[in-house]
Amino acid sequence: MKNLNLDYLNTFVAVVRLGSFSAAADELQLSQPAVSLQIRQLERSLGTTLIERVGRVAKATVAGEALLGHATGIDAAVRSAIADVSQHVAEGTGRVRIGTGATACIFLLPRIVATVRRRYPNLEITVTTGNTADITKAVEENVLDVGLVTMPVSGRSLDVTPVMNDEFVLIAPADMTLPARITAAALATRPAILYEQGGNTRRITDEWFARSGTKITPIMSMGSVEAIKAMVSAGLGCAILPALATGNLPSAGEVVIRSLSPRLHRRLASVVRRDKRLYAGLSDVLQCFRDLSNSTRQIR
Repeated sequence: MKNLNLDYLNTFVAVVRLGSFSAAADELQLSQPAVSLQIRQLERSLGTTLIERVGRVAKATVAGEALLGHATGIDAAVRSAIADVSQHVAEGTGRVRIGTGATACIFLLPRIVATVRRRYPNLEITVTTGNTADITKAVEENVLDVGLVTMPVSGRSLDVTPVMNDEFVLIAPADMTLPARITAAALATRPAILYEQGGNTRRITDEWFARSGTKITPIMSMGSVEAIKAMVSAGLGCAILPALATGNLPSAGEVVIRSLSPRLHRRLASVVRRDKRLYAGLSDVLQCFRDLSNSTRQIR
């Protein structure tokens, strides 16, 4: 396979245009032997003579003329490529692929995406929702650039940074009789709507009940936090959800929010490959995630 060195091509064009190796050396700020060496190496790589001397003038051979006919187009293509790449670096016109859970997508990402888009209006941002395992796997495989997931999470190729504590709370219909302290034992006697098995929300909830030696049998399990909130609002039962998800609940007259006893939290973390180049846009998303570190959602 023949290789075309762009620097050597540029030297070749200068020699033919100026008709002189020495004049080309002066223009390119090279020594004349260096110019001669570049031309020889270009000829060797292409397997043909490109320049011949006619008297004291250096002229292109027939093969050289053929190469010269492409040189302008090659130079224009290279300049265009450099300009396109420079634009991406300067303006953040690339793409950032974010993965997170549905709750964080609804209640955290809009503010973060808006912040990043104000700085990089041409940046393409794609968001994928899923559970922690799926998002982490996609980041490891470079299908996603960054994830915001629930800890614990690990991976040798990943940089995991805790960014936010989110308290789990009870939401219940306003007319449900509740004790002063919302314990696992107290909830075991009330109709409960829980997140479906398999997700971190359910895992964290089940572990909280298990630590108190209490077993709970929900009247309903659902795969959508928003659907669970709608069921509670309709008076069908109570639920344990991340406080982050309570931002758009109906008025206090319909639903009440109470802390659990003992309190229960989950910790969100950003995940990115250790070898990921933090280009413009992606580094801003990561910084926005880190800025969440002082945001601990708690209900009194």
